[in-house]
Amino acid sequence: NRVGSKFGGGGVAGASETNVDRRERLRKIAMGVVDLNKTNLARRAARDMKEGELQVAPKQSSVQRKVFLKIGRPGYRVTKVRDREAGKEGMMVQIHLPQIKAGVVPRRRFMSAWEQKREPPNKSYQYLIVAAEPYETIAFRIPAREIEDELDDGGYWNWSHWDPDTKQYSFQFMFRQTF
Repeated sequence: NRVGSKFGGGGVAGASETNVDRRERLRKIAMGVVDLNKTNLARRAARDMKEGELQVAPKQSSVQRKVFLKIGRPGYRVTKVRDREAGKEGMMVQIHLPQIKAGVVPRRRFMSAWEQKREPPNKSYQYLIVAAEPYETIAFRIPAREIEDELDDGGYWNWSHWDPDTKQYSFQFMFRQTF
């Protein structure tokens, strides 16, 4: 007796069982064993076969996609920073990417707790996401405080830098002060 079914009903068929049944029906129709005029299932299967033959394959996109094999996590260092005079707090992140592909520039963005799907949303945190092919995307959970823009302080405390020679991506951001 399957869960969710009536006694003696046989239960709800799974996806694999449905596929086996469909293939068997189509085989019988193709062999001529089933009289198409006598069964609704056979009529429907025959109609589906006819419709399947008439469908035109969708046109392939001419855009070439780059596919990279993920090679693991990059090395990184996260340091808390503080401006004692202004009382600001922030973080400096350094990521070492020795096997990054030529011409690829690392990217970063801040993500709210409700955008991510790995953990239950927690309004106390947000996530800093860093991506650089062929490495796995890495995420840091940081306090859910407002982040200052790089333009707010003229790039003094908030900055980012990609060095293609050393393959080091460094950036720093400050949390906006709350009064």
